[in-house]
Amino acid sequence: MATDAASAGQKRKKKVHPVDQVPPVGKMITLGVQHVVAFYAGAVLVPLLIARAIDLDSEALTMLITADLFTCGIASLLQAVGIWKIGVRLPLLQGITFATLAPVIKIANDHGGGRVGLQTVYGAVIAAGLFTFLIAPFFAKLIRFLPPVVTGTLIAIIGICLIPVGAGDAVSDPDTHIHDSSNPRWVLYALGTIVLIVLMQRFLRGFMGTIAVLLGLVIGTAVAWLLGDTGFEIVGEASWVGFTPPFAFGWPRFDIVAIVSLIVVLLVVAVESTGSVFATGEIVGKRIKKEDIAATVRADGLATMIGGSFNSFPYTAFSENVGLVRLTGVKSRWVVAAAGVIMILLGLLPKVAKIVECIPAPVLGGAALIMFATVAVVGIQMLTSVDFTDHRNLIIAATSLAVALYVQFSQSSGPSQVIDVDGNVVDTPATPGVDQAMPNIFLQIPFSTGITMGAITAILLNLLFFHVGRKGPAVAGAGSITLDEVNEMSLEKFRETFGHVVQDVDWVLDRAYAQRPFEDVHDLRSAFQEAMLTGNDAEQLELIQAFPDLGAEDESGEMAAVDHVALSQLDEAEHQNVVDLATAYREHFGFPLVICAREAERYDRVLRNGWSRMDNSESSEKSFALIEIAKIANHRFDDLVADANPLTSARFGRRPELS
Repeated sequence: MATDAASAGQKRKKKVHPVDQVPPVGKMITLGVQHVVAFYAGAVLVPLLIARAIDLDSEALTMLITADLFTCGIASLLQAVGIWKIGVRLPLLQGITFATLAPVIKIANDHGGGRVGLQTVYGAVIAAGLFTFLIAPFFAKLIRFLPPVVTGTLIAIIGICLIPVGAGDAVSDPDTHIHDSSNPRWVLYALGTIVLIVLMQRFLRGFMGTIAVLLGLVIGTAVAWLLGDTGFEIVGEASWVGFTPPFAFGWPRFDIVAIVSLIVVLLVVAVESTGSVFATGEIVGKRIKKEDIAATVRADGLATMIGGSFNSFPYTAFSENVGLVRLTGVKSRWVVAAAGVIMILLGLLPKVAKIVECIPAPVLGGAALIMFATVAVVGIQMLTSVDFTDHRNLIIAATSLAVALYVQFSQSSGPSQVIDVDGNVVDTPATPGVDQAMPNIFLQIPFSTGITMGAITAILLNLLFFHVGRKGPAVAGAGSITLDEVNEMSLEKFRETFGHVVQDVDWVLDRAYAQRPFEDVHDLRSAFQEAMLTGNDAEQLELIQAFPDLGAEDESGEMAAVDHVALSQLDEAEHQNVVDLATAYREHFGFPLVICAREAERYDRVLRNGWSRMDNSESSEKSFALIEIAKIANHRFDDLVADANPLTSARFGRRPELS
């Protein structure tokens, strides 16, 4: 008996989560190389753009690229392998965040440009990284102040403010970097690169599709080389092995305006990292806790401090590689660790940096335009979940965007050179910006970049409309009920307020209610999830039976239990098709067909999904029904709760682990 118990215990010990499994060395290295290839274009793009925007010399650019790759490797090891309470220990590859591109360029140019300007940049990077590291334990509590209307607006602003950076490169001479927007050759390089990337995204499949940007840069550079617009002579001049020492550009300088600007942006970056963690946790099947978010933000902060010391910039998880984890199904964090080691080695090879330096500015600008516009579209996509019939959300998004763009396009600029219509190089003088109109340094801080001002505006307006003037943060009923009031509700009032979320099934509501007091909105959301998952077979069947048949009509003739317009505006024939499906399903399984219409999106997908499930077993269908109910409850919760956090949607929408 004891032997059996020991044997069972040994088997349990051997069970390792896929995230922690170590693949064979050869496979691990190959998969690590794949991550590096998918990541490479985005990794080197930021130092390239910064170098050209602040007029860095060729040697300094080589140093930036090697330092970037070296520090990316360290940052990835911190996040994937982890030490102490630093690193989430998930397959998250780290790279320089695009969000800090505009502020870094602004800070460098405001403090002398070139190598001198980087000293102030690195002072701000180190200080902002330290701040991020220290606030990590408290960050999970701050997320409730960043609902979809704030985060979506900020990400859209980041993308829009970065687009002019790519556009500037797209019309720059590859050799002199002087702007020449009338040169058809540079225009064709930029547009040709865009067309190449789009065509490869359309026709290439699998892994090749994921590296479309990298292939676009390679092909565009090859064409420029064949036409004599770039050369690789400088590659031969570089050493095979080299190391960029810490503080290679001089000791960092600390400027309060620069530091606060980067702190504001890094708070937004922390939200972005949190979203990547929840997305990755969903992909690999690992529950994300508050401690994991704190560990993620600590790793970002430490990596950013290391980046500032080793001549690089702030770090976050690269979404391209999160997508690659989903695409390949490889969940091991040790694959990303292998990728980190490979990047460290690449950072010790100056010839690699010189090859990257040979990419012509118009080719780089074309690729950058697509990548930055993609960031803006991600923000717009997040805003689609926001209820803009509520004028408060409309005011927050519109005002923040307007203020950000006003500040961004009214900034001071240093002297530059352009080519006029006659082909002559013309020097343009420096121009003061809106930040210089402020009477003192403390008022100049929020006006330092459009991204900073947009972030501050969105956060303050959200506080004004949804938090100020109430006892506790607003929670339910479009902001009319506060979290404190929820914690003080009677059971009857709680059932009345939240009944619609779970189709008025009392046992779910009662178990959620029993978890009071709720520390924040996330705890309230989690209470419903955990309540549904703890039901026995009879209770879960009761929950499924509480939902009406798909296509059923209420007394007014409206379709019942429809949570999306896709099924509420059907013609007679389409409605009958839905009714036929629901009837056949109930006759076959004995309970109603439950589908989250918002995620199915279209009528034809709902039909296809429903009929395809008819061949499943009854137990499988109960599991499917509970999954769909969890999704529906999650969407209803977002509709009801004014401060619902989009980043926890992945947490609530995960498949329940049913026996």
